Amino acid sequence: MVGYRNLFLISAALLGLAACSPGADEPPAPGSPTAAVTPGRTASPTTPAPVPSVTAPPGPPALSPEAQAALDRRLIQAAKANDAGQVSELIRAGGNVNAKDDIQDSAFLYAGAEGFNDVLQLTLANGADVSSTNRYGGTALIPACEHGHTETVRILIAAGVPVNHVNNLGWTAIQEAILLNNGGPRQQDVVRQLLAAGADPNIRDPQGRTALENAQRLGFAEIANIIKAGSAVP
Repeated sequence: MVGYRNLFLISAALLGLAACSPGADEPPAPGSPTAAVTPGRTASPTTPAPVPSVTAPPGPPALSPEAQAALDRRLIQAAKANDAGQVSELIRAGGNVNAKDDIQDSAFLYAGAEGFNDVLQLTLANGADVSSTNRYGGTALIPACEHGHTETVRILIAAGVPVNHVNNLGWTAIQEAILLNNGGPRQQDVVRQLLAAGADPNIRDPQGRTALENAQRLGFAEIANIIKAGSAVP
């Protein structure tokens, strides 16, 4: 009897301990290991880490009108000296590539007219106004064509300078390429580029002559043939 009574007491004690342990559906105690990883439960949202603010690098300091004008004059002088390094520094300092001097030259217009291609590319990369005009009412493309700066012409056409603009003398780029040079290989290349870009050879000069008529009149047979054939740059 004693053995059965002891067995009964042990069984009752074990049942009591099982009843005191937490069930599967009871929430785990805060901070317990199972609180963060209990299967089937959604973890409470966590507060995201603050995103650090990003400050844009400062631009050039604001200048007084007088200081800006002085900076722009230096930029034009550097462009006229074909000093690309100085031009780059002055642009970074806030120089305006479209500002003009007393004879209506800007860094962009002068570089285009003279074939200073490194300076020209800097001005185009920094907001050059491709439709701006010089004291003759001409774009940068017109004197570039006159001088036969073939690579400069290519750059200016690609930049979107109008090819049929008429200056104060009544000449387009193709007319000036014929009238003010010798009709040689560089001028022939220029005429090809202009025609390929959509230049109209039928726009007449103040004397009523087309580009073809002027080429024929001046004895530029190759340019005349290029115009008649409507040749284009490959």
